[in-house]
Amino acid sequence: MSDTSRIKVLVLLGSLRAGSVNRQLVETAVETAANGVHLELFGRLGELPFYNEDIDNDGVAAPVVALRQAAADADAALVVTPEYNGSIPGVLKNAIDWLSRPYGNSALMDKPLAVVGASLGRYGGQWAHDETRKSFAIAGPRVVEDLRLSIPTTTLDGRHPREDAEVVAKLRDIVGKLAAEVG
Repeated sequence: MSDTSRIKVLVLLGSLRAGSVNRQLVETAVETAANGVHLELFGRLGELPFYNEDIDNDGVAAPVVALRQAAADADAALVVTPEYNGSIPGVLKNAIDWLSRPYGNSALMDKPLAVVGASLGRYGGQWAHDETRKSFAIAGPRVVEDLRLSIPTTTLDGRHPREDAEVVAKLRDIVGKLAAEVG
């Protein structure tokens, strides 16, 4: 197990909306992470071109290079995502596709990854979270299946997640266990 004083966690956010509950979950995770666990949000998913093998070459777009570099520099990844129409938001699926290449040697290869998030509806995005885990498992990271948190946004009653002690405790626990998975 790695020394937690040097754990760097890449955070991928499946919502582009500035005021999204999932962005608030990222804020909460950053604020409550244990000492020595640094969470870094990659804020450029909306700039990635749609994955196309024809443009995945030495001249690939700068946001793709930055995403792959952030993934290579990370020890683990935390994916925070809503559910859109019962599945993965397109911006996140596109990032997964870019991160899955080069095939068999992705920048997140064998690194621990957890998926959490919030969404409208009584299951809190569970379908999207399951699909995200499946896609990432194929793309190369080591998905930590038992690190799960799917929050129905209605349970927050319009409050920021940091105002819900149970959500804060669960999120902090997940980030701590994810960091402990770094080997």
